[in-house]
Amino acid sequence: MNKEIKWYAVYTRPKWEKKVAHLLAKKGIEEYCPLNKVCRQWSDRKKMVQEPLFTSYVFIRVTEADHLKVKQTEGVLNLVHWLGKPAVIKEEEIEVIKHFLNDYQNVQLEKAEVNINDRVRIIDGPLLSIEGKVIAVMNHSVKVVLPSLGYTMTAKVQKSHIEKVPADEKTKVIVTI
Repeated sequence: MNKEIKWYAVYTRPKWEKKVAHLLAKKGIEEYCPLNKVCRQWSDRKKMVQEPLFTSYVFIRVTEADHLKVKQTEGVLNLVHWLGKPAVIKEEEIEVIKHFLNDYQNVQLEKAEVNINDRVRIIDGPLLSIEGKVIAVMNHSVKVVLPSLGYTMTAKVQKSHIEKVPADEKTKVIVTI
């Protein structure tokens, strides 16, 4: 078995993301449950609450040998698979999620439809140096594609904060606009 530690996504019971993250942490498993700060309104008040960004998903950083220990955790339904194997999530993608959630509130997710157009790099603001491909220009919104999961995150950024990337440079993280 491979002893290399990698990030994976686990699929949880509905509304169990925080509880699963807590149970995994109690087992000594490195976990990350991205929490989105959103404003909820009731009839008498507004309140900022933290909700899981990904419904029914928690990220774990483990070796292949720890997969069984993870699956035996209450609330974990399975590891997310891609082509018959547990899907490995890139460290860069986890860092982008963390960075995004530190800098923005009310982050929205939508399924990613990736088309190939111009490659760009963010040259200013909190997403400085993140690179990607332009798929559409939509009211100054930047969409960071997380290819392993097939989702995008959306936050507003000025058009003046992007530049074209030369064709011979390698893309690190995909960003769509």
